[in-house]
Amino acid sequence: MLVSLNWLKQYVDIDEHTPEDLAELITKTGIEVESVIPVAEKLENVVVGHVLSCEQHPNADKLSLCKVDVSDEILQIICGAPNIAEGQKVVVAKPGAVLPGNFKIKKAKLRGVESNGMICSLQELGIDEKDVPKEFTDGIFVFQENVEIGADAVPLLNLNDVIIELGLTPNRADCLSMLGVAYEVAAILDQPFTPAEEEVHPITERASEHISVKVDAPDLNPYYGAFVIKDVKVGPSPLWIRNRLIASGVRPINNVVDITNYVLLEYGQPLHAFDLEKFGSSEVVVRRAENREKITTLDDQERSLNEDHLVITNGKEPVAIAGVMGGADSEVDDNTQTILLEAALFNPAAVRTSSKDHGLRSEASTRFEKGVDPNRVRRAGEKACELLENYAQGKVLKGVVEFDELDRAPQEVHITTTRINNRLGTEISNEKIGDILRRLQFDYKQDGDTFKVIVPTRRGDVYLFEDMLEEVARIYGYDNLPFTLPEGESQAGGLTLYQQLKRKVKAYLEGAGLNETITYSLTRESRASQLTSREVADRAKSPVRLAMPMSEEHSHLRLSILPELLASLSYNVARKQNDLAYYELGSVFISEEEHVTKQPEEQLRLAGAMTGNWHVHPWQQEKKAIDFYVVKGIIEGLAEKLDIPLTYHASRYPDMHPGRTAEVLLNGETIGFFGQVHPKLQQELDLKETYVFDLNAEKMFKQYQKEEAFQAIPRFPSIKRDIALVVDESQQAGAITTTILEAGSPLIKDVEIFDVYQGEHLQDGKKSIAYSLLYMDPNRTLKDEEVEKAHKKILDAVKEKHLAELRG
Repeated sequence: MLVSLNWLKQYVDIDEHTPEDLAELITKTGIEVESVIPVAEKLENVVVGHVLSCEQHPNADKLSLCKVDVSDEILQIICGAPNIAEGQKVVVAKPGAVLPGNFKIKKAKLRGVESNGMICSLQELGIDEKDVPKEFTDGIFVFQENVEIGADAVPLLNLNDVIIELGLTPNRADCLSMLGVAYEVAAILDQPFTPAEEEVHPITERASEHISVKVDAPDLNPYYGAFVIKDVKVGPSPLWIRNRLIASGVRPINNVVDITNYVLLEYGQPLHAFDLEKFGSSEVVVRRAENREKITTLDDQERSLNEDHLVITNGKEPVAIAGVMGGADSEVDDNTQTILLEAALFNPAAVRTSSKDHGLRSEASTRFEKGVDPNRVRRAGEKACELLENYAQGKVLKGVVEFDELDRAPQEVHITTTRINNRLGTEISNEKIGDILRRLQFDYKQDGDTFKVIVPTRRGDVYLFEDMLEEVARIYGYDNLPFTLPEGESQAGGLTLYQQLKRKVKAYLEGAGLNETITYSLTRESRASQLTSREVADRAKSPVRLAMPMSEEHSHLRLSILPELLASLSYNVARKQNDLAYYELGSVFISEEEHVTKQPEEQLRLAGAMTGNWHVHPWQQEKKAIDFYVVKGIIEGLAEKLDIPLTYHASRYPDMHPGRTAEVLLNGETIGFFGQVHPKLQQELDLKETYVFDLNAEKMFKQYQKEEAFQAIPRFPSIKRDIALVVDESQQAGAITTTILEAGSPLIKDVEIFDVYQGEHLQDGKKSIAYSLLYMDPNRTLKDEEVEKAHKKILDAVKEKHLAELRG
């Protein structure tokens, strides 16, 4: 809901509060304010001008040379708008003005002729083109009523307004109207507010002489009111109505349509105007549609109806889909003289069904779906009649022809001060609760600390004690509620082991320098199976497709987190963010069925994607790019954190670099992979070298032992030996490390690789791997003979298993 503060000021005194302060107060009472945006940037030297003359530019066919009176001077201005003409009152930006986009107006020469200022279009003043009346979309704005020459154009065009956008929850349908917002703001600020009464001056001729109403589906349409207005002059709306519509994001059309839209925004009650002469009969019949019945709606689309749809008919054929859209055959146009005005209440579910089936979402259907105030339906029709009488020269016929089985009885809710205080942990007095009800304009009867609250029908969301509890709490102020901790043995609480491990993993990765992301679980078909770990791909027949996807971009449940992570990398790299490291702990969805008939299995996986530099130290002139070993180190650190034994071996995966990819194993079982993304995929995503990892978090968590393990600080000295082994280049360093640990057990405690060399002084096809070996016994000092014996055993083992020779 877009709320114009200039419009709101007509109801409630808000001048003492800045827009930001008011937004803060509204948010604190339970309605989220999504944005606070001025209608236009601050403008000065923008005034009303009177075009005294308009001649063709001597040196240009499509330019006009105008003399414009701006009260204190007459300006010569060159204008290129096709609709400029002598006698118009227009918007003039005088020299020195600055228009939106920092466009400065200066004296200039156009085709050799001096121009002193600019005649403006609404777009140039900051109005969104979709909200500009059609007659002014391709030209300058022309005032269509008498305005003072030289007057400031900014307030005349409502360009000094500020729009507050409310993010309403479904229960707060009352705030889908300016009157509802006014009630809310008045309660927040403790200001008086009473809506003005409608003033209609009907003629003696009765509406019932021209129209009758029959409702065949009273369960879907408990109230239908028909007003008749004669001798209507269709034309432009007054400027103040147009300003309010534009501020609310509604494009002005003509005075009849604009008035129905204005009342919709003010009262929250949708109305519809039919051309009575085109209506086709003097009878309005509301009924369920027949199967395959046709109607051509205002958007010139032929639509097929069924029995779930409610329609307005002329007794023979549909002329509107109730609450959704009118028919093209009875549309109001420039020649319309007699209007049949509909003010009705339709069943929310029926409107929702019609709206959904035909793909027609509108301001009207939104309000009907969420529920309108039954006591405001007829009043909204009377308000529209008042405006049509004043601004379309219409003559309102006496009476309203109506079908009325509408329940207008207010809800009654009983509350007690004791019960409210028990729930909120407060000490609110009876007087304070009575004051809160007064501010909300809820009538009540009090008996001690018991209140019988009569809830006005505009607040259809309040009918339980809990609803009233919320009303008291939010007006009292959530900030004023005391902070208390749960008490008693039943309130122990705590995290499960699963939750603790998730937090532990996230803390480790963030400490390592990665940032958490949350990407869509839904993705496009081409990405759904991409970069999938082998143990997932072996089980999943195919990714699960949604039966009714909102779009093809989000049509399939993912089998891997990595494609969307890479898309996030690509998005941010395109915006000059080059050093990125992301991780996500989330679910993938596995179905072993070819055609899915049951819920897919959710599996928790941990994925990461990194590109650019890992460390940058400009002062030390050091850079460390992300590479294979950075990713491997992160995974090894995680394994150490969880105290689980991971091993790695070279592997090949689709869309991964064939020489820089490794599989991760836990107890000999594959749980994921890591490595560099294939250069072709990197190029498609406009990424430089990018590395990823994908691990089965569920299996890692199951392996985790809850008992904390620790090692005592050794009291006895250790012995360190370095060896360099020459092996075939096909030999894997990790396999040799495993052999060393097995052969040197139990004396050898740690093995680290600190160098790999190929080149001069080595045969082709050979490489040298240098290891640092740590020998230690925690219970005694080792003897040289023991170390030598273990060392020789290691050398014999690596020679036998890997044909390794000690490098000389």
